[in-house]
Amino acid sequence: MSVTELSQQQIEALRSTLVSSQQALQEQMLSTDSSTKPVTLDQQSVGRVSRVDAIQQQQMAIANQQQADQLLKRIELALLRINSGEYGTCLQCDEPIAFARLQAQPYASLCIDCQSASENP
Repeated sequence: MSVTELSQQQIEALRSTLVSSQQALQEQMLSTDSSTKPVTLDQQSVGRVSRVDAIQQQQMAIANQQQADQLLKRIELALLRINSGEYGTCLQCDEPIAFARLQAQPYASLCIDCQSASENP
């Protein structure tokens, strides 16, 4: 299957998607910042079960924050590749990445073949 290089119009559409995702993630990270703060251990104000539940919710919020941070970094790297003219080219084999793949994951840095190979050694 032959993959063609991206047109400028496709790159601009993907840039718009990346910027929108970047802004949404930044807003999400700001809004969840308070839920990652340490849980108070005062049993007088919060019962033991509620405290355990609060700690569990805090751990889930921290995990979500870490995932969002990783995705934000991938988006920022994709935007840097757009600015440098390297976007849409696989970082491993230097072949074009399919537009359909970039529509699904605009921050993808590997073509589908290289991504599959990296996941299944």
